[in-house]
Amino acid sequence: MRYSRFLPLVTFVSDLIILNIALQVAHLVIFNYYSAEIQSVNFILLVNLAWVSIASVTKNYVINRPLVLSENISKFLSSLIYHLVMVLGVIYFFKLYEVSRWEMSVTYILFFALIIVERSLIFYILDYIRKKGYNRRHVLLVGNQSIANRLIKSFSKHPEYGYYFVDLISEEMVQEMSDELLLEKMLDKNPDEVFVCYKYLDQSLLKKMVDLGDQNSIKIKLVSDLVLDNNFAKIVNYENLPVIQLSYNPELSLKVVFLKRSFDILFSLLVMIIGLPLFLLLIIITKLTSKGPAFFCQERIGKDRRPFKIYKFRSMFINSELLGPQLSTDNDPRITKWGRVLRRSRLDELPQFWNVLKGDMSVVGPRPERQFFIEQLILKSPNYKKLLRLKPGLTSYGQVNYGYAENIDQMRHRVRYDLIYLRNMSFNNDVGIILKTLKVMVQLKGK
Repeated sequence: MRYSRFLPLVTFVSDLIILNIALQVAHLVIFNYYSAEIQSVNFILLVNLAWVSIASVTKNYVINRPLVLSENISKFLSSLIYHLVMVLGVIYFFKLYEVSRWEMSVTYILFFALIIVERSLIFYILDYIRKKGYNRRHVLLVGNQSIANRLIKSFSKHPEYGYYFVDLISEEMVQEMSDELLLEKMLDKNPDEVFVCYKYLDQSLLKKMVDLGDQNSIKIKLVSDLVLDNNFAKIVNYENLPVIQLSYNPELSLKVVFLKRSFDILFSLLVMIIGLPLFLLLIIITKLTSKGPAFFCQERIGKDRRPFKIYKFRSMFINSELLGPQLSTDNDPRITKWGRVLRRSRLDELPQFWNVLKGDMSVVGPRPERQFFIEQLILKSPNYKKLLRLKPGLTSYGQVNYGYAENIDQMRHRVRYDLIYLRNMSFNNDVGIILKTLKVMVQLKGK
C-alpha cells in the first residue's frame, strides 16, 4: 500500500470504539461499586456526539510524518480537554445532574490510557512496515547539492519516516533549464513531496512550484541551510514573511504542561500507594540502624530560583554538616552503612515523590542544587542558569548518565547532560530516563 488513505478512517473509528469501551467499563465499575441507579444513556450519547464533533475539527486522528508519538499524544490531549469542556458545558446547561462524576472521571482516565496504548501500537506497526520498504512517500529534491545530501543523510537514519528519494534536480541543472521545463521535469518524476533545497531562490519560481503542488496534490517543502542543535526552532509568520525563531528557552504549551503535570501526579500517586509497605519498611530500618529521624529535609533551589524543602530518607549521621555545606564522596565517613545501600539503590530519593505531588518538582528534570553550590557552579558553567527555567526533577538525564557529583567540576560535567535534555525535551525522553533510573536502582549503581 503506497498511501495511508485509510489510516485516518481506521484511527477515527478505533478511537470511537475505545471511547465506548471506556464508557462501558466505567459504567460497570460505578454501577457495581458505587450506585445501582445511575442513568447514563444520555451521557453516552452526549459523549459520542461531542467526540465526533471535536475530532472532526481538530483532526486528532490524522497521523503525520515524521512519526513522533509524543506530539500525537499531545494533540490528542488537547482534543480531550476540549471534549471535556464541551461535555461539562452541556451537562450544566441542560442540568443533566444524574450523570455520575465518578463515572466521568473513570471514563476519561481510561480513555486516555487506552489511546496511549492504541497510538503506540499504530506507531509500532507503521514503523515496522516503513522500515520494510512499504507505505513510502516518493520524494524529489530540487536545489543545492550539499543541503540535499544533508537531508538524505538525516532521513537515512530514520527509515520509519517512509521517505524514498526518487531523484535530485541540482542547482546547476535548474540554472540550465527554463521554469516551464523544470516544472515539467518535476511532474515527470511523479513525487508525493518536493523538498526545495536552496540558499537563495527566485521568488517567481518558488510561487510556480507552490502552484504546481496545489494543482497536483504535491507537498512543497522549503529546506533551510541552517544547522541547529536544539529542537525549539519554529516558524513565525508575519503576514507573508516567514521567520525562523531560534531559542534555547523551551516555551512549553499549556497542553504539554498539563500532560507533564498529569503524568507527575498519576505516577507519584501510583508509586506512593503501591510502595507504601516499602516506605514503612525503609522508615523502620533507617530508625533502627542509626540515631536520628528517618527523613532528612534540606533547602534546594527550584524553578525560577524559588527555594523549597526537599525530602529524603536519611543516609548520613546526624549533624553531618556542622562545618558547612559539603558534597558527599564514595567513601564519605558521614554516610551510614544502611545509607550506602539507600544511595546505591536510589531508595533515599523516594520521599521526593511528595515534592512532586506538591508541585515543587517533576518526576524528570535537572536535579535541584543548594544555593551555595549554584553560585560556584554558575561561575564555571554560566549555561546552568538555563536549567533554572525548568522544574527540577526526582531523576534526570545527568543523573542516569553521570551520577552524583563529588565536586564543582563534576557538577559542571553533569550539567552538560542536563543541557542536552533541555534541548530535547519530550515525553518519550522522560519515559526513557525513568526506565534507565529503574535499571540503575536494580543494579545498585547509584552513588
